[in-house]
Amino acid sequence: TSESYCRMFHQLKEEATMVQRVAVVGAGVSGLACIKICVDEGLEPVCFESSDDIGGLWNFKDSPEPQRSSIYRSLVANTSKEMMCFSDFPMPDDYPNYTHNSLLMKYYRLYAEHFHLLRFINFLMKVTSVTQSPDFSQSGQWEVVTINKNGDEERHIFDAVLVCSGHFTQPVLPLSDFKGHETFCGTFLHSWDYKNPDAYRGKKVVIVGIGNSGGDLAVEISRSAEKTFLSTREGAWVIGRKSRNGLPLDMVGITRFNNLLIKHFPGTLVNWVVEGALNNKCDHKLYGLKPKHRALDKRLLINDDLPDRILQGGLVMKPNIREFKTSGVVFEDGTTEEDIDAIVFCTGYSATIPFLPSALSEGAYGELILYKKLFPPTLQHPTLAIVGILQAKGPIMPIVEMQARWAVKVFSGLSRLPSKEKMLGVIEAERKSNMQSYPCPRQAAVQVDYVSYMDFMAKEVGAKPRLLRLLLTDPVLWTKVVFGPCTPYQYRLTGSGQWAGARRAILTQWGRVYKPFRTRMVAEPAATKPILFSPWFITFGATMVFYFAFVTKQHCPNMSTFLSDSGHQ
Repeated sequence: TSESYCRMFHQLKEEATMVQRVAVVGAGVSGLACIKICVDEGLEPVCFESSDDIGGLWNFKDSPEPQRSSIYRSLVANTSKEMMCFSDFPMPDDYPNYTHNSLLMKYYRLYAEHFHLLRFINFLMKVTSVTQSPDFSQSGQWEVVTINKNGDEERHIFDAVLVCSGHFTQPVLPLSDFKGHETFCGTFLHSWDYKNPDAYRGKKVVIVGIGNSGGDLAVEISRSAEKTFLSTREGAWVIGRKSRNGLPLDMVGITRFNNLLIKHFPGTLVNWVVEGALNNKCDHKLYGLKPKHRALDKRLLINDDLPDRILQGGLVMKPNIREFKTSGVVFEDGTTEEDIDAIVFCTGYSATIPFLPSALSEGAYGELILYKKLFPPTLQHPTLAIVGILQAKGPIMPIVEMQARWAVKVFSGLSRLPSKEKMLGVIEAERKSNMQSYPCPRQAAVQVDYVSYMDFMAKEVGAKPRLLRLLLTDPVLWTKVVFGPCTPYQYRLTGSGQWAGARRAILTQWGRVYKPFRTRMVAEPAATKPILFSPWFITFGATMVFYFAFVTKQHCPNMSTFLSDSGHQ
């Protein structure tokens, strides 16, 4: 009841550590979101940014700068504008659906200016240390040490800290894993160092690693180099940015309905359907791409051009490197390539945070130990959160915004974390589950499912969409929320942080998708059948009905619980 809720609210406020002044480390996407959320909740943010500008990862520089993120000039986002925008600030409708890094920077400037965030940011201030204050057991406060552009050191005391420094600042260059690297006469570099393909024109290049950066660099370099090889230990399932009718992949694929199917259908069946669709575009075995894992066990590699470059002969797939020779490379299948000029490692980053004590959040293998990828579980007072250190099957930016909303609620005493023992238990359970797909502990520690993770955090802050209420009071919106893309606006419909424009943003989201296409007027095409009447949907829907009928019969209590929870905040 509302009365019991009020009692609980006042009890939490009375027991909470009084937090007012919050340090925000970094003014990238996470930092901007954290500043705004702090202001929304009546807190006083003070942001420290080591560079002279906002944007973090997305702020392109001609040369990489130590201890900062670095991107290549051609980088385009892998998630579409409607899925990756802030939840109360849609991107301009004339923006292309997949935005270049320079256009994203313009959007972040618009966001910072619209919400007057720049006044809270101290530029050219590097954080060198974040430690508990001497009276932390009573106050929960933190001492933050900074160095300004003149080299002057300052010490500050804050009630809470939001770490938003990212995890793309310390590249992993695993040379010691390969025999003979000391004798190789070519050049080694990491994707962190890469800016454009000019240096590789007419050369022979080996790309090591098949993540999104590896795919991008392999494609781009192959258009300039004499020969390009892509070396991978595992392979990858490759998918382009376009779905049916050329619409953005994530707008069609990331829906609550699809998430329900994936969770409640047998994994073998779902993987069979997805892999069949992917192989129809490109036979992964024939192209040398097929991995050992099933398609949905790991994140898909998003790349529009990789199969085409293989088809055209500009890119050659190779297994893992066994050893280096003076001027060549020997692969694990025994084949050798001579006269190699450069090796580009796309082998990821270390998630360590140099200004934090390692014991605060790091495990035995260097992995981050964080409750729900956000809170160190061993703190006596939950007044520090590490935002944005994760990888998701979906857009990252709405996630970091929701992390900020949850963290600030915890700081303010309006949301309570479980006991240390329960948090450690959850961390271990998630680690074991993720390691079935990601054997490396550092990778396993940062994986989340987009819809499930967003819903969990939204429930903690009181912003999870109330599906049953929507069905009864606004069936048009309910249809968009359940069957349409799970865009960030859904988490502004109700509860804390509610935005009056959320409903309209959802109802008009496809208009913003279509807008950048309408640069040449053509006759309207014949109306296509709605997806609800497509053969695929009917077949899949019928299968789902029979499957759930069986589950209901066998496990009726579980099904009733599921149905009742679907409308619960």
